[in-house]
Amino acid sequence: MFSDELKTFRRLGFRHFLLQILNFASVITSGLMLWKGLGLILNTESPIVVVLSGSMEPAFYRGDLLFLTNPPGQRYHTGDITVYRIPGAEIPIVHRVLETRDIFIPLENSTENRFLNSRLAKLKLPTGEHQLMLTKGDNNHVDDIDLYQGLEWIDRRHIIGKVRGFLPYIGYVTIAMNDFPQLKYALLGGLGLLAVIQRE
Repeated sequence: MFSDELKTFRRLGFRHFLLQILNFASVITSGLMLWKGLGLILNTESPIVVVLSGSMEPAFYRGDLLFLTNPPGQRYHTGDITVYRIPGAEIPIVHRVLETRDIFIPLENSTENRFLNSRLAKLKLPTGEHQLMLTKGDNNHVDDIDLYQGLEWIDRRHIIGKVRGFLPYIGYVTIAMNDFPQLKYALLGGLGLLAVIQRE
């Protein structure tokens, strides 16, 4: 099956092999640069995410690919679909904003600050104005407080982005690779092998 490729590889030699490795590395590097550049432009650590559960049905189904932005000056409103990550949680969550609340954290020694510190101490917010949010999955019966790991609200630091668009079912490839790691390694190995033995 690969006999022609092996003969060609032997004929072209070690220099050709190194050139193919460099070409493969440049493709991978270009992809990573594109990903990071897109993240910088859209102000989000992850500009594209895959829906992993059915908690947002019927708006989004498992395997849908979501496109995110997170403009720094933009406020979130009730009904916005956000992707957030709680510190210590590995997987981000895609849910809708159920309620928002604006608070102002005054200076350290004020009386008002002592009251706020008792209620919002776990958030550890700096002095200034903050927007707090409560979220819920469309297909869930209760809000996400149990997912917040002891927090009553999430704030802007937890938000990865706001959903701006989606492609249905395209993310199933990612889900399959996470569910079956052997498939991921076989696909990556096959791509690497093709890159190395490709003639052009």
